[in-house]
Amino acid sequence: MRLLIVGTLGGQLTTASKMAMQGGAQVTHADDIEGALKVLRSGRGADLLMVEVHLDIAGLIVKLQNERVHVPVVACGIETDAQAAVSAIRAGAKEYIPLPPDPEMIAAVLAAVARERGDLIYRDDSMATVVKLAEQVAPSEASVLITGESGTGKEVIARHVHKCSNRASKSFISINCAAIPEHLLESELFGHEKGSFTGAVARRIGKFEEADGGTLLLDEISEMDVRLQAKLLRAIQERVIDRVGGTRPVPVNIRILATSNRDLAESVRQGLFREDLLFRLNVVNLKLPPLRERPADIMELAQFFTKHYSEANGVPERPLAADARHALMTNLWPGNVRELENTMHRAVLLASGEEIGVEAIRMPDGSPLSVASGPAERAAQTAEAVSRSFVGRTVSDVERDLILDTLDHCLGNRTHAAKILGISIRTLRNKLNQYTGEGVRVPGPGEARA
Repeated sequence: MRLLIVGTLGGQLTTASKMAMQGGAQVTHADDIEGALKVLRSGRGADLLMVEVHLDIAGLIVKLQNERVHVPVVACGIETDAQAAVSAIRAGAKEYIPLPPDPEMIAAVLAAVARERGDLIYRDDSMATVVKLAEQVAPSEASVLITGESGTGKEVIARHVHKCSNRASKSFISINCAAIPEHLLESELFGHEKGSFTGAVARRIGKFEEADGGTLLLDEISEMDVRLQAKLLRAIQERVIDRVGGTRPVPVNIRILATSNRDLAESVRQGLFREDLLFRLNVVNLKLPPLRERPADIMELAQFFTKHYSEANGVPERPLAADARHALMTNLWPGNVRELENTMHRAVLLASGEEIGVEAIRMPDGSPLSVASGPAERAAQTAEAVSRSFVGRTVSDVERDLILDTLDHCLGNRTHAAKILGISIRTLRNKLNQYTGEGVRVPGPGEARA
């Protein structure tokens, strides 16, 4: 993960920088807002900005929006800066970190931005087959399409392909096509020239040029607009890009990896994805099995996460009790590895005895995993309860409540909600705009409905 720290604050940001580097981040420094913008325009890029709270964060966010730079901002300052912290959050900062920095807070922020670590942990034969194929094709220049359900570890496999490739010493750049609004994605990918649009006050290097010589991962490529897919196809075929507002092509030397949790062949049939682009990307397909089909991986991953979060939280590492192991093995894990990781993090924090018992294996709301009845019985009970709640209501009302309840469950995260609902991020945004126009309160990112 690449972290850009902006400001000085008496050396306290230097301490934060050291903590971040210990957590595996690549850290760059800028003294002020203009310095930060120069770094972002230059192609060095960043996955997160940590900005001194007394700098003009509101102005920075406006400039980022005007120049179509998509990067989260975290404010930081001394603990007495309460009003400044509130102002920074209102201006658009995602979080506020009090200084002097707390190691656990720094680690949590980095983990939230990185989302997935690069650890490749597996034991099941089905996963071993995928890893073997990944390592076999890694030294080639072939494009690779990595498919599978959300949370199965597609980015982890992508990073493993890069590490095993001839480009391992060069950059690995990842961009989530679902997380960036479509009007910003083109500039994020290809960069732009000065004056190409209102707010473009300087040339800005995009992800293709940042990844030159290395690997570019297009995460959730199925969410990319069809019009932009045509420009991407040209870049892959001819190894040149056109910056927004540019007058001449720019050569690039990169290897393309892409991920999707959707059936792209079906998207082609629906006219949502270009068939020729699918052929270009799908030279090799690495299909990751869901965790429920990798039983040998469940305990291997659970023990790994237990050890990791015990160390991270400064608590003794406890073994898993027999009842806890049974609960883990009988759960269906619809959220796959990501859900298992969060569950084990909670278990480490909730366990109180010499072992991690089943009482510590809980859902986010504190309720236990439902392991007493079989999957068929639980599905029947759920279907019966849901069908009763539908009677007497219109389809549009049911759809609206389902979308808003899912968004509420995801704390306003549009990307996660769209994945759970099985719709594109674009469809979700259109629905939310419709509800807002009807006077319905829609939670923003990080919010839940009152």
